[in-house]
Amino acid sequence: MKLDAHQHFWNYTPDEYPWIDRPREIIARDYLPPDLEPLLRATGFDGCIAVQARQTLDETRWLLKLAETNPIIKGVIGWVDLRSAQVESQLRELSVQPLLVGVRHVVQDEVDDEFMLQSDFVRGIEVLAEFNLAYDILVFPKQLPAAIKLAKKFPAQRFVLDHIGKPLIKDGIFSPWREDIRELAHHGNISCKVSGIITEANWSSWEAEDIAPYFDTVFESFDEDRLIFGSDWPVCLLAGSYRSVFQLARDYLRQFSSSAQDKFFGLNATNVYNLSVPAAG
Repeated sequence: MKLDAHQHFWNYTPDEYPWIDRPREIIARDYLPPDLEPLLRATGFDGCIAVQARQTLDETRWLLKLAETNPIIKGVIGWVDLRSAQVESQLRELSVQPLLVGVRHVVQDEVDDEFMLQSDFVRGIEVLAEFNLAYDILVFPKQLPAAIKLAKKFPAQRFVLDHIGKPLIKDGIFSPWREDIRELAHHGNISCKVSGIITEANWSSWEAEDIAPYFDTVFESFDEDRLIFGSDWPVCLLAGSYRSVFQLARDYLRQFSSSAQDKFFGLNATNVYNLSVPAAG
């Protein structure tokens, strides 16, 4: 399958999405599968993976229901309270739906840069193995050292770094993000989503040349079996169209083999999230 491995759906309300404020008015409306499907079709994608945007069990249940009735959704990365004593029962309830393929917490908003290393959160990560779920890491560059420690602590757990660790592209800053990415990539249990890129650049004036050095770092650090495409739609609309995000990645990938491109645009996501692949014919 050719997959967009990172995008979001929501029924917008200001109270439930307070981070969507005035500068982000373009995304302050509902975004649902019928809005995404023609964009996927136009760029040759077979489907997508829907990722949580609110930290509630109700949203995870809603995404799973969307997946039941919309075939373009091949998997859901939801939210559970990994710090809760009830995390196992929460996962047992949600995992009845086989389209739950991973879990994410918005760690970037946590005050403690080592939030992922707190004992209650670590216990939650331990439970994921029982349900064969991946964990998506959403952090700012300052939190990458904790991600490195987490990957080392759980060598059998499948981790996926979202948005290449959100480097400060707009400001042209590389260090210490670049060094931490290289160290993180040494751990074979972590993949990297090339997603959410243009919104880390200057929204109104970014160019491919601004972003290429950051792509170079992740493509040099991670092998071709651990790099994954994601659009981060509709958030990407703050800085460009769906097609512009796809073209940015496609143009960069031209330097690689067709096999590496196939992995990047779907096969790697299929593997890391254990997605079901329809039988040929």
